[in-house]
Amino acid sequence: MFLPTTKEEIKKIGWNKLDIILITGDAYIDSPYFGISVIGKILLKAGYKVGIIAQPSVNNEEDIKRLGEPELFWGVSSGCLDSMISNYTATKKRRQKDDLTAGGENNKRPDRAVIAYSNLIRRYYKNTKPIVLGGIEASLRRIPHYDYWDNQIRRSILFDSKADLLVYGMGERTVLELADKLKKNEPIENIRGLCYISKTIKEGYIDLPSYADVKEDKIKFINMFNIFYENNDPITANGLYQQTDTRYLIQNPPQYNLTSEELSDIYNLKYERDVHPYYKKDGVVRALETIRFSVNTHRGCYGQCNFCSITVHQGTKVVSRTEESILNEIMEIVKLPDFKGYISDLGGPTANMYQIECEKKSKQGQCKNKRCLYPKICENLRISHRKQIELLEKIRNIPKIKKVFIASGIRYDILLNDKEYGNQYMKELVLHHISGQLKIAPEHTEEKVLKSMGKCDQSYLCNFKNIFDKTNKQYGKEQFLTYYLIAAHPDCDINDMKKMKNFIIQKLKLIPEQIQIFMPSPSTYSTLMYYTETNPFTKEAMFVEKDMGKKELQKRVIRRAS
Repeated sequence: MFLPTTKEEIKKIGWNKLDIILITGDAYIDSPYFGISVIGKILLKAGYKVGIIAQPSVNNEEDIKRLGEPELFWGVSSGCLDSMISNYTATKKRRQKDDLTAGGENNKRPDRAVIAYSNLIRRYYKNTKPIVLGGIEASLRRIPHYDYWDNQIRRSILFDSKADLLVYGMGERTVLELADKLKKNEPIENIRGLCYISKTIKEGYIDLPSYADVKEDKIKFINMFNIFYENNDPITANGLYQQTDTRYLIQNPPQYNLTSEELSDIYNLKYERDVHPYYKKDGVVRALETIRFSVNTHRGCYGQCNFCSITVHQGTKVVSRTEESILNEIMEIVKLPDFKGYISDLGGPTANMYQIECEKKSKQGQCKNKRCLYPKICENLRISHRKQIELLEKIRNIPKIKKVFIASGIRYDILLNDKEYGNQYMKELVLHHISGQLKIAPEHTEEKVLKSMGKCDQSYLCNFKNIFDKTNKQYGKEQFLTYYLIAAHPDCDINDMKKMKNFIIQKLKLIPEQIQIFMPSPSTYSTLMYYTETNPFTKEAMFVEKDMGKKELQKRVIRRAS
C-alpha cells in the first residue's frame, strides 16, 4: 500500500489521526530506493500510523496542513539528494530539470530544503511535536561544514533549521527507537545515531573545537573534521560534543549496522514501486524509469574515496542482503504487469562488493589510520566474487527474466585482486550482464590527483581494460567501457587534464562523454581540501582551482576534439 498523503486517504484506511508525518523534497515514489518510503514502511510495520507530504509548497499552508498535526513527531528530509546539489551545477548554475519531480521541471524543491520545511512547520504549528531531521542533507550537515554556495562554514543544520532532533546515517533503528521512546514518554538522549542541542556538555564524549573556532581557523576546522571522520564506525566511535554560541551540539555514537537478515527484512516489505497517484497526475517522474526494475543487493562501501559521502552516511561496512531476499524481490518484480524481462540494475554503491567481508572490521570496527582499498587492498578483506556469480546465475534462471544488467558500476581493483574468481566474474559480465557498455569510475589518471582522491593508480585501469577487451574478443562480443572522470578536483590543474587527455587517447582510444566538474559537497575530505587548500593528512598546501571559468576550461580540455 501507499502511505496516505491526504485526509481522505487516512479516512479510507480507517485511521483518525497520524502518529508521524514525513516530509520529503522528492515526489513520493513507494520504493526501497527512497529513504522516506523505507522509513515510512518500517514505522508502519511497527504499528505506527504514518503519512507523507512530498514537496510541500513553502509559500502557503495548503500542503503542510493537509494531514493535520502528528501525535509523535514530524520527520523532515530533503529527499535522495542534498537540495543544493539537486538544484545547482558545479559552476553554481540553476538546474532546469529534476528527475525526482513529477513533470521533470525543477520548481518544487526549495534550496536548503530541510531548513525550509522545518521553518514551514514552525510557521503554521507554533508549539508542535518534535521536528526530527533525517536523510542525506541532514546527515552530511550535522556538524559545522563548508558550504560551497555560501562559501563559508555553516553551523550544524540542527541549529539553522531550529529543529529538535537529527537522525544521521541509515536511520531505521534510530527512528524506531525514537518513536518507541516518544510514545512511552521516555528519555531519548542516549539513542545511537541521534544528534540534539543541549545547554550542557555530555560527560565522556569528545570535545570538538567550537563552531566559533573552526569558522575562523582552517587548521582547527581540519582537526575537527578528522575527529568527526574517525568517529563514524559504530564499534569504535565515541560520542562528540561541540560548543555553538551558548549551547552544545551533542552527537551520540553511530547506530549499529543492521544484520544481513535485518536489511533483508526491510527490502521484503511490500512496495508499490510506483509514484503515488496524488503526484503522478503532475507528470512523469523520470527517476522511476531507472529504479522501478532495479534491485539493491547491499549497502555501505569499502572505498572511502575522498570525494564521496558514503562513509559518513552509509558507513564503511558492507552489509549484504541474503540471497533468498534478493531472489524473492525479483520474483515480485516479475509479477508486475509492465515488466518486460529486464532487471535494469543489480548492485549497490559498488556492484561487486556484494558478500565481500572483513571479519576483523565486523568484530573490531574500522582500523585506525588505515583504509580497506587505498593505497592498496588490505589483506584482511576477503575478496571473492563467487557468491555474486552464483546469485547472477540463479537470477538468469528465473522464468521471464531475459537479462540482468550491472549498471551500478564496479571497482576494477577489487576484480583484479580476486585471483580465484575475478576472471570468471569478468566472463559473466561480458556474456550476460552488459548492455553494450560497462560503467567504471577511474575519476582521473594522473598520480598526484588520484592520490588526493584516494583512488588506485592508473595501472589498474590499464590492466582491467586489457582483460575486458580480451574477454570480449574471446567470446565474439563488441562491448565498451564507459569512464566517469572528474575535472578540477583539488590538486588538479590544467596540465593534469592535458596529461589525462593524452592518456585516454593513447591508452583508452576514445574521448569520454562522462566528465564532470568537481562539486564540493558537505562532509567529505575533498571538500575539506577545497576549502582549506591544504592536504588534511599532511597539512601541506595544495593547489585548488576555484575560478569558475578555469574549471570549465579543465573540463573542455577533455571534451574538445584533438
